[in-house]
Amino acid sequence: MESKTTRSPKTVPLPGSTAGTGKRTSSRIESSAIRDSAKGEACTFQIVGVCNGRTDTTVLCHLPDESHGISRKADDLSAAYGCAACHDVIDGRAPHAWQPGEKDFYMRRAMVRTLRILINKGLVKVAA
Repeated sequence: MESKTTRSPKTVPLPGSTAGTGKRTSSRIESSAIRDSAKGEACTFQIVGVCNGRTDTTVLCHLPDESHGISRKADDLSAAYGCAACHDVIDGRAPHAWQPGEKDFYMRRAMVRTLRILINKGLVKVAA
């Protein structure tokens, strides 16, 4: 007797298991100009009680997305400018008592803020 496995309609497919869900067909998006653009910039995370406001420690912080994996950083577009203190908290090197949804809020806000800066600097273009 053959048993049939059925999938719950609430089950989300794994990335890459169906078309359009993250299976990578191209190489990682890397840009030294984008990474270098973080130097001297203000932190876009500005996590309350964490951010040190020091522009001399700002780097491009890569955020988790479907393009990263074991020994592979996310694309340079899935990133934000972060001071050393915010970067340590986002990456889990420093403890922080996150409220539900708070970390995602800060990451999304920082990524959008950074993307706007990159557009203004001409490093990312948006077609009209």
